[in-house]
Amino acid sequence: MCDQDIFESDRLEYEARGLVDRRGFGALLGTGLAMLLPQTANAVTVVDSEVEVKTPDGVADCYFVHPATGTGAGVLMWPDIFGLRPAFRQMGKRLAESGYSVLVVNPFYRTKKGPMSTTGTNPPIQEMMPLAQKLNETTHMTDAKAFVGWLDQQASVAKNRKVGTQGYCMGGPMAFRTAAAVPDRVGAVGSFHGGGLVTAAPNSPHLQAAKTKAQFLICVAENDDKRAPQDKETLKETFTKAGLPAEIEVYGAAHGWCPPDSQVYNQELAEKAWGRLLVLYGKALA
Repeated sequence: MCDQDIFESDRLEYEARGLVDRRGFGALLGTGLAMLLPQTANAVTVVDSEVEVKTPDGVADCYFVHPATGTGAGVLMWPDIFGLRPAFRQMGKRLAESGYSVLVVNPFYRTKKGPMSTTGTNPPIQEMMPLAQKLNETTHMTDAKAFVGWLDQQASVAKNRKVGTQGYCMGGPMAFRTAAAVPDRVGAVGSFHGGGLVTAAPNSPHLQAAKTKAQFLICVAENDDKRAPQDKETLKETFTKAGLPAEIEVYGAAHGWCPPDSQVYNQELAEKAWGRLLVLYGKALA
């Protein structure tokens, strides 16, 4: 659900209901952004860098952050439609502080390096849609293999532990297809307000994910659920039939509530979803 008109009307509705946290908007760069996310409990020291990952289609600009010492389970993070930017670097760093080696990718590297905007605010959705529409099942799968393969070459990534992957908005289907592309490596998948998880096509992301051995956390936005109420039931039925553990919950927030620079950011529910992600990774990537 990344339609500009629908997004704007929902934003106004959720603001009126007091379900949007507007703190810190306009100060989304540098330390201003860091202040939006709560501190990590028992955080480990991390090292971060900008990296380039070769894929069959070119070179992807990415952000890699990992514990300064030792190894941690690898995690591949797929951003939402606004791509690689300070908000997702901060989210990746926060996850690394919990002991994971995290690669945050620019899914639009074929067209443009991140960030998509240099103004400190996200571009209008209509500007991003053409970039998103260039991506498909093939690009999802080839990129997933390249990114996970790159992670496995890093000294900070534990080779004896499964890899996790998480996606936001359009990144949800990408995370599902990562598990399908590298089924022997991916042990956990998180989707946060993922769009297009369930389709009528035979290559629907939910059908591909059901053929893996991963565990799933699927956090659904309230307004997405209202528009497609059957999707959560289809997901439950599909994963139950496949015998795959899957936590599927509708959150009382608007599509896009998790990234701290989103216009519909809801800190309370974003923290709940983040906490459930850490529980999932603690079980599946141990």
